[in-house]
Amino acid sequence: MADLKLSVLDQSPVSSGSTPADALQNTIDLARNADALGFHRYWIAEHHAMDVLASPAPELLLARVGSETSRIRLGSGGIMLPHYSAFKVAETFRVLHALYPGRIDLGIGRAPGGSPLESYALRRNRKEPLDDFPEQLTELLAFLHKDFPAEHRFSKIHLSPDMPGTPEVWLLGSSLWSAEAAAQFGLPYNFAHFIDPNRTREAITAYRESFRPSDFGSYPQAMLAMGVICAETESEAERLASSARLLFRRIRQGDLRTVAPPEEAVAELATIPEAVFRQWFPEGEEWPRYAVGTPSSVRRQLTAMAEALGIDEIMVVTIVHDHNARVRSYELLAEAFDLEGEMLSATRQAV
Repeated sequence: MADLKLSVLDQSPVSSGSTPADALQNTIDLARNADALGFHRYWIAEHHAMDVLASPAPELLLARVGSETSRIRLGSGGIMLPHYSAFKVAETFRVLHALYPGRIDLGIGRAPGGSPLESYALRRNRKEPLDDFPEQLTELLAFLHKDFPAEHRFSKIHLSPDMPGTPEVWLLGSSLWSAEAAAQFGLPYNFAHFIDPNRTREAITAYRESFRPSDFGSYPQAMLAMGVICAETESEAERLASSARLLFRRIRQGDLRTVAPPEEAVAELATIPEAVFRQWFPEGEEWPRYAVGTPSSVRRQLTAMAEALGIDEIMVVTIVHDHNARVRSYELLAEAFDLEGEMLSATRQAV
């Protein structure tokens, strides 16, 4: 298969002992590093009212990150469209496209990105809950591509800023519903393997088999978002990964505390009965939600997975307590896959 492209999904995690402001600065720093290392995309997630994740407005961070980078594609991972006006989202990403032409991705999600209470606070219509995502997505695409029928009232709207080209739209999801929706709209699809690893093969297969060519894509284009933690040794990678494992379990229980250091995570995980632990990390998963290990070990895992699924891009999310360890994980991953970035080229020349 062709060389595997690697991208970054950043949830702006807040580590214990630090602040949300620190987490946002870490996002900017990681984006600079990802750009220099040769990663293909840098997407920022949307989460609301969570102490542990500091980015409720990815579009704002993208505007800043764009000015700090020069090559890498930038996008949302994603914008939770049910909360917002399709017109407003289209205008916002048109601004980003005008600032950074040819580099902007608009990842669209349907999940709430928070609890039912936050979803209610964000809701466009609080009198009667709406479930009109297909209509919203249709409207968004029509705004971006100036594709309303002449008789439609919105055909008279002149979307600003009007620039050649358009952001690349992706549909995000962790279910068969999202796979089918992406296929029916003919959109590229990103499956959140780190959320539901049991549905990965089924979702990618359903997407490919149901895909309908459209103005947005003539062939199915799928990638995965999955967790990765790289370190120089297996034991160090496992130690770092304990923070992510504990975070996942806490979030599932409604505990939104900041990312614990490895020592605290190891101690707390040790108190969990094996049966309970396996509920969250079942052994029957075809591929784990997180690839953890040395660079060569992680490369083998990701390459085997990509070949089995026939995909050519994996989006990596890495949550550890220490920001420097997170940056180092991406550096090791870039080296393992021989990414062509300015930072790696300079290192190779020096050697």
